Amino acid sequence: MKIYDVSLLLKPGMPVWPGEPGFEINRIQSIEGGVGANVSAIRTGCHIGTHIDAPLHFIEGGKSVDQLSLDLFVGRATVFSLSVRECIDREAIAHIGIRKGQRVIFKTSNSSLWERGNFQKEYIHITEDAARYLADVGIKTVGVDYLSIEAFSLDGCPAHHILLGAGVGVIEGLDLRGIEEGEYDLCCLPLRIAGADGSPARVILREIG
Repeated sequence: MKIYDVSLLLKPGMPVWPGEPGFEINRIQSIEGGVGANVSAIRTGCHIGTHIDAPLHFIEGGKSVDQLSLDLFVGRATVFSLSVRECIDREAIAHIGIRKGQRVIFKTSNSSLWERGNFQKEYIHITEDAARYLADVGIKTVGVDYLSIEAFSLDGCPAHHILLGAGVGVIEGLDLRGIEEGEYDLCCLPLRIAGADGSPARVILREIG
C-alpha cells in the first residue's frame, strides 16, 4: 500500500502567514567544529507549514494541542476534490455525501499555490455557512490545502470559531499535489506541546488496499 507524505517541507523562506515568524534552523555545535555531534536549534511559530489548530487558537479557555484526542487526526479519511473557484460554501459540499464522524479533506486548486513559493492572499477558503454545515453534520476533522480554512483578513474568523467550537479537528497547510479523491488512512501527529494553540504536524495518507 502506497504512503503519501502530504506535509510541507519545513525550511527557511517557506510561505508563512503574514506577521507570524518563519522557520529558522541553526547549527549550534558541529563535528567540523571539534565536538562529537552535530546539534541544531530551531525557531518557528506554532502555525508553520502543515499544522493543526487547537481550540485555544481562537477560543479563550479552549483546549490546547496537548489536550486534543489523537482520534481526531488518526484513522479513515475521505479526500474530496472540489472544482470551486473562490470558496468552499455550503452549496459546494451539501450533496457530496459528507457523513457524521467523518474525517474530511478538501483538495482544491490551492494545491498549486505551493509552487509559487511565497504567501498568496487569494486562496480558496471555507465560508461561514459551510463551516456551520460541517459542524451540524458532526464531522470529526477537516483538512485544507492552504495555510488557513478562513479567508484572508476576514473579521471575526467565523469558520474557525464554528468548527473549533464544535470540537472539529482542523488541519491546515496540506500539500495534496498528486493526491486523488477517495478513501485513505490518515495519520496526522502534532507535536505534544504543553499549552500550545497549534502545532506543526507530519501528515501521511495511506492507500487503502
